[in-house]
Amino acid sequence: MVERHVELDDFLPRQLNPEMPIEMTSLHRVFLSTAAAHEDKPAIFWGDTEVRYRQLAASVQQIGRALTDRHGVIPGERVALWHHNAPDFVAAWYGILAAGGVVVPINNFLKPAEIAHILRDAGIRLLLSEPELIASAAGLAGEFPELKLVAVTDLLAAPAGSSGEPAVRGPEDLAVIIYTSGTTGRPKGAMLSHGNLLHNVRSCEIVLEAVEGDRLAVLLPLFHSFMMTVGMVLPLSVGGSMVLIRSLNPPKNAILEIIRHQATILPAVPQFFRALAGAGLKDGLPLRLCVSGGAPLPGEILREFEAHMSMPLIEGYGLSETSPVASLNPIHGQRKAGSIGLPIHDVEMAVWDEAGNALADRETGEIVIRGGNVMQGYWNQPEATAQALQNGWLRTGDVGYRDEEGYYYITDRKKDMLLVNGINVYPREIEEVIYQFPGVREAAVIGRTDARRGEMPIAFVAPVEGRHIDAKSLTAFVKERLADYKVPRKIIELPALPRTATGKILKTALREHAVD
Repeated sequence: MVERHVELDDFLPRQLNPEMPIEMTSLHRVFLSTAAAHEDKPAIFWGDTEVRYRQLAASVQQIGRALTDRHGVIPGERVALWHHNAPDFVAAWYGILAAGGVVVPINNFLKPAEIAHILRDAGIRLLLSEPELIASAAGLAGEFPELKLVAVTDLLAAPAGSSGEPAVRGPEDLAVIIYTSGTTGRPKGAMLSHGNLLHNVRSCEIVLEAVEGDRLAVLLPLFHSFMMTVGMVLPLSVGGSMVLIRSLNPPKNAILEIIRHQATILPAVPQFFRALAGAGLKDGLPLRLCVSGGAPLPGEILREFEAHMSMPLIEGYGLSETSPVASLNPIHGQRKAGSIGLPIHDVEMAVWDEAGNALADRETGEIVIRGGNVMQGYWNQPEATAQALQNGWLRTGDVGYRDEEGYYYITDRKKDMLLVNGINVYPREIEEVIYQFPGVREAAVIGRTDARRGEMPIAFVAPVEGRHIDAKSLTAFVKERLADYKVPRKIIELPALPRTATGKILKTALREHAVD
């Protein structure tokens, strides 16, 4: 195990002045400035490899020059990045920005037809990747004859080229287009500017009390907005480090890497925190803070974690459209189970009815968000942009409410709300109860059309290993805790629930399963 000398000052919160934000120029210039101040410090831990800031900065500048000199990238041009988690992903991400380009991250798990939609929609002519993925993308050449597939390793091995300065880009310039997961319809490209992301990084720096001594453990793919901002841009903007985890299978591999490289902050999805709570390492981890995102955190997992672990687990909320973090439960003060917390620094949230009128505490409606982190719009979709952005507010499509202390709660997506005999039913409420039943590892509730009731709830459950869920017992358990009309009319057991690459349960697949 690699020993690390830890100074007490590494973990003392700075006296942050909210009126003095990170320099609002461009993402790559902020990074290069940070790198110049921390040249010999590890920026990335990657297995046995340590990439120091000066090495990463040199790679970023090399890629930026190669894209400009050899591939003719011009400011504002969209460049796709299709790469697994690795130091080269980080260098390429910032390198595209250094050339003045716009990063279009590609989900590693997409099929060719899904990738083709993104390439076509974003007008991509240059795709940066790795040899393994380039080989699998060869079939795209016929559909996109002008498309150039370039390995990041080739850019790094190329002659140095000109010594020109990085492109001049400002806060209002487009930096990244993140395509939504596509769980409903065609993915849309959320346009995030340099200012959007820097605003969110500054807010996260304040609420997470991120300091130079922090090391962010990165488990999820970097193409996901949560990891991109919190796992990559945040530490590399404040002079911290990334601990890139090579493999999550089995979960103990990630835990060993967290210990080995002394990670201090762990952003991850709820399922990993359940595994962590069961690992019996209450006093054996260097972590000071865990942040749950990417999917709702069931109250049962939070209670289990707090019973077995010594560091706080705070649930947050956000969307790709908000760069992505919008709210968090506070590190200091009350953390409410089932709540997505309070709006983060310099971000506003409210609850609206269908007509756009603000609702009072405890009234359920659509959660809306306003702030410098909110996207510029959807790429090439003015109608969808107009629907989502109204009077400076982003309509999230998430249903919830605010309590008297300003904490927000998500009851469900609009599209997931069920109408049972004309009464609104929110699957999240039912799922929270199912998670309390012994032996349930995963749970999801969807609606199925019913001629008599309009819709009826159907529950899918996955048991812990070696267990079986008795449907009658679970139904009785739920019936004891919820009104009869909320009780699932059918319970279907599966070995595991289908998920997107970023950990969200894929309810579209469950609806198809229910129909079948």
